[in-house]
Amino acid sequence: MHGRLLSLPSDCHPAYALSMQVLLLSSPGVQELTDLPRPDPAPGEVRIRVAACGICGSDVHGFTGETGRRIPPLVMGHEAAGTVDALGSGVSDLEPGDRVAIDSTVFCGGCEFCRTGRENLCGQREVLGVSCGTYRRHGCFAEFVVVPRRGVYRLPEGLDFVTAALLEPLTIALHASRLGGASPATRSAVVVGCGMIGLAVIAALRAKGVPRIAAVDLDPGRLAEAARHGAGEIFEAGDDAGRRAGQWAAAGSDDFDGGDLVIEAVGTTAAVQTAIAAACRGGRVVLVGNVAPTVEIPLQQVVTREITILGSCASAGCYPEAIELVATGQVDLRGFVSRVVPLAEGVAWFKRLQCREPGLIKVILEP
Repeated sequence: MHGRLLSLPSDCHPAYALSMQVLLLSSPGVQELTDLPRPDPAPGEVRIRVAACGICGSDVHGFTGETGRRIPPLVMGHEAAGTVDALGSGVSDLEPGDRVAIDSTVFCGGCEFCRTGRENLCGQREVLGVSCGTYRRHGCFAEFVVVPRRGVYRLPEGLDFVTAALLEPLTIALHASRLGGASPATRSAVVVGCGMIGLAVIAALRAKGVPRIAAVDLDPGRLAEAARHGAGEIFEAGDDAGRRAGQWAAAGSDDFDGGDLVIEAVGTTAAVQTAIAAACRGGRVVLVGNVAPTVEIPLQQVVTREITILGSCASAGCYPEAIELVATGQVDLRGFVSRVVPLAEGVAWFKRLQCREPGLIKVILEP
């Protein structure tokens, strides 16, 4: 239905004028390249001409309807960068043509959580490219997107749009690492799940000076990527993968029996149980993955070993750090990019990602 102007529910958009090309999730599992009205920025908002947007694993899982967070009709996509195209009233510190990255989290800016740097916990929080029953916020698989000024970050010269689109997953990794207390004093860490977020976590842990990092995944190709990006040892997921990873993490110590810090980036019962098994007594397990709505945990193991379990949601104030790490060469995001393709090929690439085609870590769409 290319070229057709759709009429969406009134809560999908404010006032519009010209049209734009989008990749629209029109029904569960069905996407189409079509046209929608181009959004105008409201006061305090910025319209961005999208230059690059990554396909996130949450989009691949969500567009079929299994997560309940991609309810059609919806323009998905939240890992994006582009140029400022238009400014709403009250925005005076940006100019059309400015190169920017976009925070996927939309927050009020005035509540207690926002005022204390925890905007990811804002009660009015929304996420670009998500529709979950309580809100619908169109995302960046489109030529244009409108976002609040507070979620826009200027890019330094030399940081290209494809790389900048991956700042968003790096901020997720930095937030999880910060919650876990990652630092040079962290004796060892284990990362469970080596998709884009897990690989970004490995990069973040390295940047924070963690000396020993192990990685666990089902996919040998992803484990190879983990090793290439800084994991000192890799373990294929299985019944005792957590125990084996924990033993490696504890090597050289008579007192510890696992990793000080374990970050789980899958969101299934098996992955969470692997993460808990890899942690040392008194260790921390940070849960980033959230594919499954509920998981089973080995309660007695958590209690008797005093393992701290923390949930990590999105990011909070991590964009400046992420930009600095990439701009100074401390983190190489471009190495995670598998393909850069036109938005018009998005439907086909979603199918390839859904089938877990070997060798695909991150596909970037260019509107």
